Amino acid sequence: MRIAVIGTGYVGLTTGACLAKIGHRVICVDNDEEKIAVLNRGGMPIYEPGLREIIDESVRAGRLYFTTDITLAVRESEVCFIAVGTPPLENGEPDLTYVEDVARGIGTSMDGYRLVVEKSTVPVQTGKWIRRTIERYNRKGVPFDVASNPEFLREGSAVQDFLQPDRIVIGVESERARDLLLEIYKPINAPVIVTNLVSAELIKHAANAFLAMKISFINAVAFVCEASGADVREVANGIGMDKRIGRAFLDAGIGYGGFCFPKDLVAFIRIAEQLGYDFKLLREVERINTDARERFVKKIRQALWNLRDKEIGILGLAFKPNTDDMRFAPSIDIIRALLSEGARVRAYDPQAMGRAKSILPGVRFCASAEEVADGADLLAILTEWDEFRHIDLRRVKELMRLPIICDGRNMFERSELEGLGFTYFGVGR
Repeated sequence: MRIAVIGTGYVGLTTGACLAKIGHRVICVDNDEEKIAVLNRGGMPIYEPGLREIIDESVRAGRLYFTTDITLAVRESEVCFIAVGTPPLENGEPDLTYVEDVARGIGTSMDGYRLVVEKSTVPVQTGKWIRRTIERYNRKGVPFDVASNPEFLREGSAVQDFLQPDRIVIGVESERARDLLLEIYKPINAPVIVTNLVSAELIKHAANAFLAMKISFINAVAFVCEASGADVREVANGIGMDKRIGRAFLDAGIGYGGFCFPKDLVAFIRIAEQLGYDFKLLREVERINTDARERFVKKIRQALWNLRDKEIGILGLAFKPNTDDMRFAPSIDIIRALLSEGARVRAYDPQAMGRAKSILPGVRFCASAEEVADGADLLAILTEWDEFRHIDLRRVKELMRLPIICDGRNMFERSELEGLGFTYFGVGR
């Protein structure tokens, strides 16, 4: 099938590449000329494991193209996926300007029936506005459908999540739209849930809010564990073995980050508010997440007494491993708090330092974990990269001025580190 994917961020680029991999002819569109030029030169604007190989393979096979020309893409395609950004406004509501711009572009470009699919995470009832916008600019009066196909891609495993998903959700208003989407996803072996359009829109926000709630719940439990002498990992294992609960997203730490959870949680609170419901539960989820970062800074402060002129090493900057994404990363708030108290901060991340340099002025960026440790008064682990699991701890201890580790991701065993002579602080332990 001939498909246009409009927007080449994390979601759009992965979606376009994977649709091409399963056999469709895909044109990826973006108004960022530099990004499209990079892609056409064979470069990658983001880091996502496995994505480069899929893009290279699909481009060579003639199934994947990149352009800034939305009119060309719409006229060359039967189905148009909208995958542009929906960044938060100051009040927490998503900015749908880019979605509207794309809908207008599709409306003016259509020369025959098109299926227009929401792939961006948008508030419930956005579909009706997309339809209204396309109708306003659809001068030729050609028929079209609007559908919702929310994404459930995790950065760091997005390719696998697309090709081997837990489920595929499609929200449609016609049999024609349903049949087209079922045909698109036919090569993927996964359960397909067919709903109306508004239900599909709501599924994405509800899913992300629930997962954020699980993370905040276990972080709240971690606070109780620290006060009582319990180990949050053992508590998480105990409750996670209940199949009604599940172990996923029950790892205590410094809170969730990334673009999706923080943005979607606040957006869902706003959506509920506009529909007449005060979602106080989700407001508390947000507060606990902020509190987790503040408590971690307090832990560092307690370990060192005063932070002024202390050398603090940071391992990990991205909001999670296997990505270079710094959006809403917990490291940003933690490092800024340390700098504000006069600490000298040095940091290393395997992929995210390029993006972090413009966000965190005043930080010394290092070429390795060992360089971070050299002369440090404390080492704080903020992202659980596998590289850090295999670090030579004996060598790290030799390099540090004071052998203190604050483990924000509970990567290490207290007994092991204390046996090596470290002072160790975990979360909820």
